[in-house]
Amino acid sequence: MTFLPRNKKERPHSTQLRNEPTPAETRLWYGFLRTASPRWNRQRIIDSYIVDFFCLKAKLVVELDGSQHYDENGLVEYDRIRTEYLEALELKVLRFTNLEIENNFDGVCRKIQLEVERRVDAI
Repeated sequence: MTFLPRNKKERPHSTQLRNEPTPAETRLWYGFLRTASPRWNRQRIIDSYIVDFFCLKAKLVVELDGSQHYDENGLVEYDRIRTEYLEALELKVLRFTNLEIENNFDGVCRKIQLEVERRVDAI
C-alpha cells in the first residue's frame, strides 16, 4: 500500500508540532533520522493521527512517549487504539520513552535501523 489517508485539517497542528519539538524528538531527528536512509518525515499526518516520525519505504512509525503517556489520563488506551489502527494500515509502530532516548540513544538508533532493514528487505 502506498496511499495513506491524510486528514488535511490536522496540518496546522502537525506544523506546530514540527516547529516545537520535544528535546527527545530534537535529539532523535538531528542525531539520527534526518540523515538516515531511507528518508524519514517528522510529524506526519496519517488519517486523523499525527505520528512523530514516519518512514514510508519501511512502513515504519517511531513514537516517542513522555511521562504523560503513562499517566492515568487515558493516553495509554488512546495509544493502544492508535497503534492498532496504524498496524491495520500495515505499518509497524516502534515506541520509545524519552528516558530511552536520553539514556540509550545508540541502542534506540540501532533498533530503529535494524527494523528498517528487516522491513525494507521483506517488502
